[in-house]
Amino acid sequence: MNRNRQALSVLVVSTLAFTVCFMVWMMFGVIGIPIKKTLNLNATEFGLLTATPVLTGSLIRVPLGIWTDKYGGRIVMAVLMAITVPAIWLMSYATQFWHFLVIGLFVGLAGGSFSVGTPYVARWFPRNRQGFAMGVYGAGNSGAAVNKFVAPALVVAFGWTMVPQVYAAIMLGTLVLFWLFSASDPTHRVPSNTKFSDQLKMLKDPKVVKYCQYYSIVFGGYVALSLWMVQYYVGEYGLDIRAAALLAACFSLPGGVLRAVGGWLSDKYGAHSVTWWVLWVSWICLFLLSYPQTQMTINTVDGPRSFSIGLNVYAFTALMFLLGIAWAFGKASVFKYISDDYPHNIGTVSGIVGLAGGLGGFVLPIMFGALMDLTGIRSSAFMLMYGVVWVSLIWMYWTEVRKTEVMGAQAPASPLASAPR
Repeated sequence: MNRNRQALSVLVVSTLAFTVCFMVWMMFGVIGIPIKKTLNLNATEFGLLTATPVLTGSLIRVPLGIWTDKYGGRIVMAVLMAITVPAIWLMSYATQFWHFLVIGLFVGLAGGSFSVGTPYVARWFPRNRQGFAMGVYGAGNSGAAVNKFVAPALVVAFGWTMVPQVYAAIMLGTLVLFWLFSASDPTHRVPSNTKFSDQLKMLKDPKVVKYCQYYSIVFGGYVALSLWMVQYYVGEYGLDIRAAALLAACFSLPGGVLRAVGGWLSDKYGAHSVTWWVLWVSWICLFLLSYPQTQMTINTVDGPRSFSIGLNVYAFTALMFLLGIAWAFGKASVFKYISDDYPHNIGTVSGIVGLAGGLGGFVLPIMFGALMDLTGIRSSAFMLMYGVVWVSLIWMYWTEVRKTEVMGAQAPASPLASAPR
């Protein structure tokens, strides 16, 4: 097999493996709803239930990125997938809240697959195509949407316990396919004398910290809302689980699939430009999504008149769709920053940034639940995200936008200046 075909084969099976891993990682976003009803959980407990797998999937990312640099992505990905199969199967036998939390920690290991596949795939491609390759691989995030199509159908037809059993079988089959069609290249490995502590020193780099902040929005927010949206639709708009999951997929699907387009845009226009626009679109969408359902009475000359202000289900879904597209582009552009700035340390830096994004995905659902229990306002989840985006916009302005030279020798050429006269 020639090098190009081998690279393509690695990209395809790695993306498939990541899609299945992400589908498993997001499992509680759907089966958590009948479990919440059975165990009589409040919003904070539900947030903790859905977020528990995200915790281990996040914490394991840094060591997985380092092991990928050291041992190669093929073996690390295969072992990771194999470990999760028994834990996924055991989930169907859980009966108490602590059972779900403990087993969820092991199931969550599947989420660490991102920091294995990203450097593994990137190293098979030339630098000018790495943004696209990582974007295609990152489209495996659409596993969150696949989960919303598959799990509700299984829940309605057979009950929630069937979902982990089917997912365990799918994971096992995917593991076999991955091993058969992937490949290994010893030249892709970082020298084995690299120490764990040396790799973690990257956290002292302020640029890495900034990329962690960006990624905690575009990936952490994506994970959190993917877990939160099905029950949001059920509670806010009174939909059944299948309709709620279908509409929630309008956010999850573009948020995963279009990551490849984000990679292409980042290769063409640069990571900075794409990320700047992503943050502004997010800011506008989240501002509108934050507005709670409001009843207002105004005294007019003809007496009091009442108005209802709030997003209906169609406007809400349209805004979520736009937000999903923006975050898909943003996930790719952040990793384009990494491949540009740290070409020889992609595995470690992507592991650290992935950890920050994953921890965002862990903390945010718990905060969503706590805010809802505290205020009684469902849209408080979007108010929180709106504030986080504000922080990133200000940070990006002071560290990047403000330093861009508008006039002078270093300024980018004006399109009008170069136009024929």
